[in-house]
Amino acid sequence: MSVPPPTAPDTRLTVAHVFETKEATLDLELLTPDTSLDRPVADPDISSPGLALAGFTQRFVAGRMQVLGETEMTYLATLGADERRGRMEALFTFEIPALFVTKRLEVPREVVETALAAGVPIIRSGLTTKDFYFRIKPFLESALAPVVNLHGSLADVYGVGLLFVGKSGVGKSECVLDLVERGHRLVADDLVLASRRASDVLIGRGHPLQKHHMEIRGIGIIDIRQLFGIRAIRQQKRIEVIVQLEHWDEARTYTRTGLEVETTEVLGVTLPRVTVPLNPGKNITVISEVVAMNHLLRYSGIDSANAFDQHLRAYLEQDFE
Repeated sequence: MSVPPPTAPDTRLTVAHVFETKEATLDLELLTPDTSLDRPVADPDISSPGLALAGFTQRFVAGRMQVLGETEMTYLATLGADERRGRMEALFTFEIPALFVTKRLEVPREVVETALAAGVPIIRSGLTTKDFYFRIKPFLESALAPVVNLHGSLADVYGVGLLFVGKSGVGKSECVLDLVERGHRLVADDLVLASRRASDVLIGRGHPLQKHHMEIRGIGIIDIRQLFGIRAIRQQKRIEVIVQLEHWDEARTYTRTGLEVETTEVLGVTLPRVTVPLNPGKNITVISEVVAMNHLLRYSGIDSANAFDQHLRAYLEQDFE
């Protein structure tokens, strides 16, 4: 399976988009209406400028949105007006998309004036600093996650995200259609948008224009939701196993024990890969269900292949004794 390079998110994230999307959930209020919110946000991390406010800016990371909580605002209150203005002017020399103030705290006039001069919007939240971080970080990580377009079909089988890949016409869509008919769920067909969350989580979804449509050769485009109902689809699903479908090749040796686990790396996430050779009469749907159930067993600490191998070795050693 060849994986294309990651691409940027579908749209450029701006402070305006953050404000409009999270205004209600973060209880936001714009304190500087004269500043432009059309400022790009490129870093999913958001931090507090504690040391920078104290004058130590050598390790300050530019490009991040900053948060002033009760600790930072209490410290600023201990400074005189001129010193407070100087500290904020030094802070705003760095590229800061926006400055948030939590707990609906009062913002000193010098902070607002220096922000207006630098063109940095100040947005106040009614949440505590802890709750603010808790709610905004997943949103930023999701919005700014690297995305890769994968050619395949993604299905939820027994709660396991199986991504079926293979050459065009090998039968990926037909396999997933059969799984849906057996009660499993379609996430995306043909084009899967995969984005990385945290360090080892890969989330797959379909293109917004694609919805839950499938192309079945000989029939055409079908709407899975309309045909099978809302329970037959999912909006997104974690990709956990790659199922490589390919036509039977007599010259190739396929694993028969399962002791050797193949893997594929997508966006830095290592995923197990199962190669299934196709020949007439093979029930690929049942095999796919077994792949999902076997993954669940391994996740719970049961490796059938290794357990069988250990029992066989123990028997052989006992027999020779």
